Amino acid sequence: LAFVLIVITTAFSAWVISLGPLPLEEARQVSTTIVDRNGKLLRAFAMADGRWRLPVDAKTAVDPGYLRLLLAYEDRRFRSHGGVDPLALGRAALQLVTRGHIVSGGSTITMQLARLMEPRRERSVYAKLRQMVRAVQIEQQLSKDEIIDLYLALAPFGGNLEGVRAASIAYFGKEPKRLSLAEAALLVALPQSPERRRLDRYPEAAHAARDRVLGRM
Repeated sequence: LAFVLIVITTAFSAWVISLGPLPLEEARQVSTTIVDRNGKLLRAFAMADGRWRLPVDAKTAVDPGYLRLLLAYEDRRFRSHGGVDPLALGRAALQLVTRGHIVSGGSTITMQLARLMEPRRERSVYAKLRQMVRAVQIEQQLSKDEIIDLYLALAPFGGNLEGVRAASIAYFGKEPKRLSLAEAALLVALPQSPERRRLDRYPEAAHAARDRVLGRM
């Protein structure tokens, strides 16, 4: 038994090493912007691949109500776990067994960030395991505030919009620090299914998802 454990541990360690370093440099790339002397955004240019991605400082540039909704809906124990939340994973597994379908994914915000950082975002048991390993690595290298900021810059909001700031400006014509409660709830809901809930194409689905977020308050 001890030999088997040693073999498994060695193989797992070798696999983790094979993943290589976190692609933080690529994840931190953002659109080129032009601002006025007061820092107000005047114009943003799409990245080389056509995506719009704007950096964001959650503490100063995002409505606190949005952040509260985000954590309540996606990751209630974000500030206390180390990247993986065993309670959330256990709940998701129990729901799958008892209801026969996925009710909640069990992914923490850090695990979602890990998935967004990967060049291929496939969904499988192997991909979930990789996300868990990457999430632990992310937590070891970044602070909680840095994790939130990076997640808020990479989260998908439909089309070529990435990040809450790009989405807030595109959909509502305002910076995310000025979001209303309803707007904040909508932007919390969109990354779960960005193409099927796009506000410009499927407003009914978007508003239904928004209402579910508000129902968690």
